[in-house]
Amino acid sequence: MPNLKKDIIPTLPSLSEEELIIIFKSQTDYFDTGTTRNIGFRKQQLKKLRDAIIRYDAEIVEALNKDLRKSEYEAFGSEIGQVIKELDFIVANLDSWSKPKAVPTPMMFLPSSSKIHRDPLGSVLIISPWNYPFLLSIAPLINSIAGGNTAFVKPSEEAPFTAVVIEKMITEIFDSNYVKVVQGLGHEVIPVLMHAVRFDHVFFTGSTIVGQKIMEMAAKQLIPVTLELGGKSPCIVDKSANLKYTAKKITWSKLMNVGQTCIAPDYILVHSSVKDELVSHIQKNIKKMFGEDPKASKDMGRIINAKRFNKLISYLNEGEKLTGGSHDESDLYIEPTLLQNISTDHSVMKEEIFGPILPIITYEKDQEAIDWIKKNPFPLSLYIYAEDKKVQDMYINSIRFGGACVNNGLIHIGNPHLPFGGVGASGIGQYHGLSGFETFTRPKSVMISKSWFDVPIWYAPFKNNVKLLRTIFKFT
Repeated sequence: MPNLKKDIIPTLPSLSEEELIIIFKSQTDYFDTGTTRNIGFRKQQLKKLRDAIIRYDAEIVEALNKDLRKSEYEAFGSEIGQVIKELDFIVANLDSWSKPKAVPTPMMFLPSSSKIHRDPLGSVLIISPWNYPFLLSIAPLINSIAGGNTAFVKPSEEAPFTAVVIEKMITEIFDSNYVKVVQGLGHEVIPVLMHAVRFDHVFFTGSTIVGQKIMEMAAKQLIPVTLELGGKSPCIVDKSANLKYTAKKITWSKLMNVGQTCIAPDYILVHSSVKDELVSHIQKNIKKMFGEDPKASKDMGRIINAKRFNKLISYLNEGEKLTGGSHDESDLYIEPTLLQNISTDHSVMKEEIFGPILPIITYEKDQEAIDWIKKNPFPLSLYIYAEDKKVQDMYINSIRFGGACVNNGLIHIGNPHLPFGGVGASGIGQYHGLSGFETFTRPKSVMISKSWFDVPIWYAPFKNNVKLLRTIFKFT
């Protein structure tokens, strides 16, 4: 959170509708030249972006600290480093991904061959959130560049310092007819953008409520969308779990970015026989990681704004506090808090928490845990802590979710070989690595026939060909 005595929050002026239309037209014209289709060109642009991120490293870290009080460790580990890793992975694999893929051709169409080409979409719109403002602006852009598209990028105005750095960096390395950063209030700028022009794809990361509005606007022009949303991601702790290890992983994954993570564990479902021991270990880990006074720790971030702060504070009046609960509105600080005696009627169990508050719920039988989870829409992530392999498999096969970790938290998002995305209310579509390349391209089917031989069955008169045709189709 900016220190208002020292930091002047930057203004983020938006462009007029006329200016946006002109830039969009320049992007579509540039795309039509075919320049972005060249794989060598795409790799060159990705390398330019990588070099720029390294040059802007210190400014990005500083901006993230001003916006969210992120430590340098979190800024690099969860944002800058993740972007560099995605860049390197895509550059290393882009040649093979972009090659047309041969597929079988039915005998009746011989002599022909069939291939699937990956075709760029065109001009895309990327809308990013405030919680990981650099990562979630640049990672989709990397996938867009790899796919051969032009792009508009709309960073979140809730993280203004990072938004300014993103615009400065992108403007330095790319012409606006290739990549353009647009600023301003999202609820004002995005409707203007989506009504003034027709993008070929919209990629949105944010809340389910806003995602619904984005999809509604896109539907009017039949614009395909990718929605990376959120939801209540459960954390199941079985009686077979290694409790010391589990508590350490839960504490780390919940308090990364002070809980403002779309895949953070939202609540714990713990077997009643190990609940007290688990709570004790989590309490010890909070002190070990952030000290007796977490507010004084440089590793403890802050809530993004007063609106979110007040929403989180309302949860503290529900159930019973096991630990934590102190807060300071002037500093947007909330102490890591564990809650118990929570029911499905409490609002903390109906909404994604997005903060350092963690309800703990006990269960006796596995089906009870599954029933709890099914009371909410399908989660973006699922976390299972169990040494029993049968228990692991049972939960994986019984619950619909976007992605999961067994005996760990968050790290599935960091593997570029795994697609990342939600299901149902937690998202539509996936990205990262090959999945990201496929999201920002479309399969284009091509069949090429040879002219040196032509099968006469295709042509009239058909009378003598009916039996042969039925044989070919195995219709007997």
